[in-house]
Formats: sequence, C-alpha cells, structure tokens
Amino acid sequence: MIKKIQLPLQTMNLVIGFMVWVILSSLISFIREDISITIQQAAWITAIPVILGSILRVPIGYYTNLWGARKVFIVSFILLIPPVYYISIADSFIGLVIGGLFIGIGGAVFSVGVTSLPKYYPKERHGFVNGIYGAGNIGTAITTFSAPVIASRIGWSSTIQLYTILLALFILANIFLGDKKEVKVRTPIIQQIKSVYKSDKLWLFCLFYFVTFGSFVAFTVYLPNFLVTNFDLEKVDAGIRTAGFIAVATFLRPVGGWLADRYHSLILLMYVFGGFTLAAILLSFSPSIQWYTVGCITIAACAGIGNGVVFKLVPMYFQKQAGIVNGLVAAMGGLGGFFPPLVLSTVYEMTGHYAIGFMALSQFALVSFVLAVWMYYQDKLSLSYQLMESSPLGMMVTDRYGKIMTVNPAFTELTGYSYEETVGNNPNMLSSGQQSKKFYEDMWEKLTNDGFWQGEIWNKRKDGKNYLEWLTISAIQDDAGQTIQYAGVFSDITNTQSLQKQNTNNL
Repeated sequence: MIKKIQLPLQTMNLVIGFMVWVILSSLISFIREDISITIQQAAWITAIPVILGSILRVPIGYYTNLWGARKVFIVSFILLIPPVYYISIADSFIGLVIGGLFIGIGGAVFSVGVTSLPKYYPKERHGFVNGIYGAGNIGTAITTFSAPVIASRIGWSSTIQLYTILLALFILANIFLGDKKEVKVRTPIIQQIKSVYKSDKLWLFCLFYFVTFGSFVAFTVYLPNFLVTNFDLEKVDAGIRTAGFIAVATFLRPVGGWLADRYHSLILLMYVFGGFTLAAILLSFSPSIQWYTVGCITIAACAGIGNGVVFKLVPMYFQKQAGIVNGLVAAMGGLGGFFPPLVLSTVYEMTGHYAIGFMALSQFALVSFVLAVWMYYQDKLSLSYQLMESSPLGMMVTDRYGKIMTVNPAFTELTGYSYEETVGNNPNMLSSGQQSKKFYEDMWEKLTNDGFWQGEIWNKRKDGKNYLEWLTISAIQDDAGQTIQYAGVFSDITNTQSLQKQNTNNL
C-alpha cells in the first residue's frame, strides 16, 4: 500500500515545493506597493530563488538515492519554514533577497521524485511516470492564481505566512506515508560524476532542458510583473493569465512523457524547438496582448512537452547514475530560468523594449533544434547502419525494453516480415514455441552478466514455417557503460542441420 501512494504523495510534495518557490514572483506587484523597489531590483528578487533551486538539485538527487525520498522531503520542508516566515516580515530589498535565496529549496525538491519514483515502476513506463510527477509544476500556477486573490483580501504578508501551515502539514504527511524501505543507492557522488561527465549526451540533455524548463521558469517568474507594467493589466488579471501559461505547460508535461514512450524522442524534440523558435521570434516584435498570448501559449506547450521528453531520455541512457544525472540536468533547467528575467529587464532599461531578449531565446531554441537533428541523423548515417543495410545476415536492434527499433533487408528476406510490420513490435513475434521458459531465462542471465549470448534457436517465419537459426545477441552500451540497446545477428541453418542429420544416417 505504501509503495502505491508514492506517486501521488511525491507529486503533491512537488506541488507544495513549487507553490513556495514562486511566492515572491506571484506577489511582487503587492510587495512593491509597501517596499520601494525598482524594476531591476524586482527582477533580481524574482530570479534569486532560482539560484538555490537549481544548484541544490544535484546534491538532492544524490541524497535521494542515499537516504530515500521520505527523509529528503521532510528535511527540505523543515528548512523552508524559516525563510518563508522571514519573507513575510521583510521590509527591505536585502531582506527579500536573503529570504528568496533560501526558498529556492522549494524548487530543488524536483530532483527527489525523478530519482525515486522510477524505482517503483517498469522501465517502459518511466516517461509517463516522470511526466505525472512533473505535473507537480502546477504548484506554480496555484500560487500565481490564488496568492494575488488572497493578498488582495488579507495582505501579502499574511498570505505568505499561510504557506508555513501547508509545509507543516506535508511534513506530517511524509512522516506517516513516506516509504521507509525505499531502495538505496550508495555509490559515492564523485564516482557517479566521473562516470558521466564525459558523455556528450549528458551535456546535450542539459542544454535541451536549459531551454525547455528554463523558459517555463523564466516566464513563470517574469510574467506577473511584466503584464502589469507593460500592458497595464490588473494584478489579479496578470496572475490569472500567468496561471494559464503554467497550467498549459504542466498538463502537457505528462503528454510529452507519454509521447516519448511511443515515438522517437529526438523527432519530438525537433518539433518542440521548432515551435520555440517561431514563438520567440513572434514575441520579439512586441505584439499586441492577443498575439503575445498566442506566443506565450505556444512556448508553454513546447516547454511542457519538451520537459516530458527530456526526462524520458535521461533514465534510458543513465540508469545507475540516474540520481546525479537527474540532478545535473534539472539544475541546468533551473539555471535556464534564472538568467532570462534579468536579461529582459536589463535589455528593457537599455533599449526601451524586449526584442533583443526574446530574439536570444529564439537563437538558443534554434541551436537546440539543429543539435536534435544532428543527433538523430548521426545515428542514421553511422557506419554500423550502413553495414547493417548491406549485410547478408539478418539483423535486428531493440531498445533496452525489447521494442524493435530497426531491422535490415536480410531480416525481411529470411523471415518474410517487412520493416513496417516489424518495427515497434517485440521479438517474440518470431517465437516458434519450441523453446522452454528456462531456455529464455538462461539466455537473459548470460546476456545480462556477460553482455553477449550465442546459440541455436527455433523461430517462425511470417508464413508459419519454423526454421533453425544461429543467433548472436550483443548488448550495446553508452559512454557511461549502461546498456541502451540490444543487437541480434542471425543466419538460417535449417538446411545445414538437415544435411548433417542425413550424413549421420548414411554413416
């Protein structure tokens, strides 16, 4: 029972963490009425929480593997109560900056769930599960929508103090409902970093998340004040519009994970970054509120789907180092939300408009689009792909979960199944039923331990006829030594076997 409630519990924990994380950006318009703050200072106040919320994601991901999600959430929420209360009584720019720095812990807890929850589910569901957990981003929408409404009635200071009660309630919830027996991983953090830092995929994923999650955070903290100052909207109206942006991005995050479970992740990212590029260019022309809304909603949709896709890719390539890699990628995403508000406010003070800032976002997105295309076609045009196409031996490549990714022409000739009929299916489509369960268990045991299996196996062609093949299966590993694919090479030895039997009978 405890294990079954970890997904909803940890998702709600993330909701609370993100609600706290954006307190200042949601209420900055109210705070400026009581405390003298310039536009540039307001940008710093709303951006500061992102710093600790980003940097702490690396150690928090590591300690989640070491201690378990229950302890990390409890400690994080206890540490959040003092700075939240301190902000509620702050009366200066410095006070808000100090309190804002430490409420960054609320954003750092993101690393907990993406490290802990995959332990409870099969690998083929990790994209969707991480997407559901990531939907905890809705916490930013809840605060952005509700905090201004409450503050208009009881004041911003009392509104912030209400969050200490929420934190106390979830400390108790984790004490009683958190999983005390979560599987722990005790590999030293330095050893984990050394095993992954040379991987180009790690840094590409960091860039992709820098753009997708960074834009989500940046727009979340910058929109409330921007809509008030640039379009003269009411503070509550600006909060509602920002909440809409957050809601779109949040609800599409699990959709991104779901899509990544079914389609090629890099192709999905091409669409995501293409959409980012066009939307940012639109915003750079300082459009009316109607076109600005179109641009923002497009960015929200791309950010949500992109976030889900990136965190499907991470556990596929880095299983044993999931904690540290999740932390590094998540940290880069958080930092991606720190710089844009500052850049936009600086550009505005220097030029009187935001065009250069939005154009910079479009260029980052365009670079990411090109890199996603490059990664995709690098696989397509690799030497192994060319050899596979020309080999007389049947070849099949599956992902680590057993889904067939590609086959060569010789496979079609030997089995009768076309490329379209095969890709996306499981190799058991060829099963003849002549091998026992123990046969396959022994095969996978050797493949897991040695990364290699070779032997005879009876399979079935599309026309229903059985044939004997000599099969070699090899595990394909990435730069971090993790198995990411399996390659099978086989030849039809049915006639050879029959000839040997005939010769034996003649003797």
